[in-house]
Amino acid sequence: MRQVVQNLRKGNTSLLEVPCPSVKKGHLLIASRASLVSAGTERMLVEFGRSGFLSKARQQPDKVKEVMEKMKTDGLVSTINAVQAKLDQDLPLGYCNAGTVLEVGEGLEGFRPGDRVANNGCHAEVVSVPGNLCVKIPAKVSDEEAAFTVLGSIALQGVRLAQPTLGESFAVIGLGLVGLLTAQILQANGCRVLGLDRDVHRLQLAGQFGVQTVDLSKDEDPVSAGFSFTRGRGIDGVLIATDTKSNKPVEQAARMSRKKGRIVLVGVTGLALNRADFYEKELTFQVSCSYGPGRYDPNYEEKNRDYPLGYVRWTEQRNFEAVLEMMASGRIDVQSLISHRFQFAEALKAYDLIAEAREPYLGIVLQYPEVETSSLKMNGIALREEVVVPGEKYNGGTDRLAAVGLIGAGNFTGQVLLPALKKTGVLLKTIASIGGMSATSLGKKFNFEESTSNVEEIFKNPELNTVFITTRHNTHAQYVQEALKQGKHVFVEKPLCIKEEELDMIEKLYHDLSAVKDQESIPLLMVGFNRRFSPFVQKMKQLLDSINEPKCFIMTVNAGPISSNHWVLDPDVGGGRIIGEACHFIDLLRFLTDHSVIGVTASSTDKSGDGINEDKVSFNLTFSEGSIGTVHYLANGHRSFPKERLEVFCGGRILALDNFKKLTGLGWPGFKVMRSLKQDKGHEKEMAAFIEAVKKGGPPPISFHELTEVTRVSFEVARQVR
Repeated sequence: MRQVVQNLRKGNTSLLEVPCPSVKKGHLLIASRASLVSAGTERMLVEFGRSGFLSKARQQPDKVKEVMEKMKTDGLVSTINAVQAKLDQDLPLGYCNAGTVLEVGEGLEGFRPGDRVANNGCHAEVVSVPGNLCVKIPAKVSDEEAAFTVLGSIALQGVRLAQPTLGESFAVIGLGLVGLLTAQILQANGCRVLGLDRDVHRLQLAGQFGVQTVDLSKDEDPVSAGFSFTRGRGIDGVLIATDTKSNKPVEQAARMSRKKGRIVLVGVTGLALNRADFYEKELTFQVSCSYGPGRYDPNYEEKNRDYPLGYVRWTEQRNFEAVLEMMASGRIDVQSLISHRFQFAEALKAYDLIAEAREPYLGIVLQYPEVETSSLKMNGIALREEVVVPGEKYNGGTDRLAAVGLIGAGNFTGQVLLPALKKTGVLLKTIASIGGMSATSLGKKFNFEESTSNVEEIFKNPELNTVFITTRHNTHAQYVQEALKQGKHVFVEKPLCIKEEELDMIEKLYHDLSAVKDQESIPLLMVGFNRRFSPFVQKMKQLLDSINEPKCFIMTVNAGPISSNHWVLDPDVGGGRIIGEACHFIDLLRFLTDHSVIGVTASSTDKSGDGINEDKVSFNLTFSEGSIGTVHYLANGHRSFPKERLEVFCGGRILALDNFKKLTGLGWPGFKVMRSLKQDKGHEKEMAAFIEAVKKGGPPPISFHELTEVTRVSFEVARQVR
């Protein structure tokens, strides 16, 4: 199938051939019939992509600050690579879609194949959308009208926050799509509406809806017009639907408002507020958040956990329903807002139109052809015709050359893992992601043979002997077991799994395989504990092995905070930061001591007020030969401080490793310091070690016993903290 994407670095908008997405639990698989180009949001992305590097930096000063801080801690090379990888991503465009349900995901009720639904899917022939972001389309509403539902909900949420009452006077500043929809919704609420804009065509259209207008291009005074419109009383409420950096819209809104008036920002504007304007009239000012309650809440949007009707009357989904009902009853006219229609095959013409502004435009609708389900490509999109592989191509025999299938196409995979893996010279055959688009984008960049949204194809493909798993943590155990059952070598990013019962199952499966196979034919299992492969850590190991006495380790991790609703903190998805992230440092100390952990104690600050007790933790490890280690995993520090620092005390000597860029030795004969211009956490040597073991046949770079021991210790730390 095809999908519209925007590349932020190159600036080109393209119609990309990608696999059809797989339907996920709680999602609908939808064949698009019409989608609306958001002239504001999408124009901004297109213009940003087409701007130069310096212009991009000026538009995102906060990001520039983050880059500068990362450069201080991680080094110039690592930072440049991270920025380039981020800009190389293809972003899906669009969020206003109407289509027909093809398939209903597990656990979702109220929908069935064949239903017409409005949703926030992107511009693609087939989209997968959570149930709470879909709503059935009434029979009286056409597909292209229904494509305005999401944008209408943005307008409706702004109106709800303004709380209009029958007979009040409202001003709408900015008469783009959202502004014109806002004006119509206000009128449906029994309000008189004054519309302000600089575009004569939009003003004329607003006039057709019965809106009194002010032409800002003719230097009409909006404040005087507002008082004239209200017989000198002042506007009851103002909704700002512009897209500008200027502070004027807010200034004008405040000055035309009556005492105790309401101002709601639906669009984007400068926010240098004049205190006197707001103080003297006791004005209220509020920013509207997109479609309504539920927006950006993963429990609502991804897990379909609805808010109780008695407490939250209007959620995103219920706003969708209200907009469609107003369309069906004729109280909202969206047909008049359509200025252009393009067949989906010519979608790029729509983006040339909004980027170049050769002619006036407003509502741009993309029309989709009927989709034949049998023609959907879910099992793989060819990304290259000729495959050049160093040495002998893997043929399913015993030559052990690694032929790789990779599941997961997130930021870490593209920025860190794949660059390291590609240097090993393996055959990069198939890359998979549930959505398909991210896999195709990374697949082209790293020269994979094909991309797919059907993960099962990787497990079943006899041409693949090695599987990489870089998906969310709750999928690791399932994918690891499936790959091992198929006799494939496995590299799984940490953690190995997130629950003890999952670890029990993996251990049983591995031992069962060991019982029926000879040692050389047992598939390798590797977890991405990369830090032990860093040249700095390898040097530490070499030095410490010369000291025949217990060591004392102090590991300080300046982890930084993440949002309380981040998936990593969800115990059923990410497992929490200890199991999902701090396991790295358990493995690091386990490697340096080369002895088992026999004691664990852990504590955390549980009165921080943020509801998170897993990211401000100290835990102590006791090792069988007498060494002790303390790990401070902290999210309440300053980000300009190095993220990771390891200190080792032993035999009257000290080693100090700073952020994998500098290793200092005190009291070590013949060793004082080791430096690197770039941070080296060992990813390249980790990949090389694993692929070498695959090609030559065992032993694994990290023993199965160590992998499971580290995982169980992380479970115990998390248990004590919780």
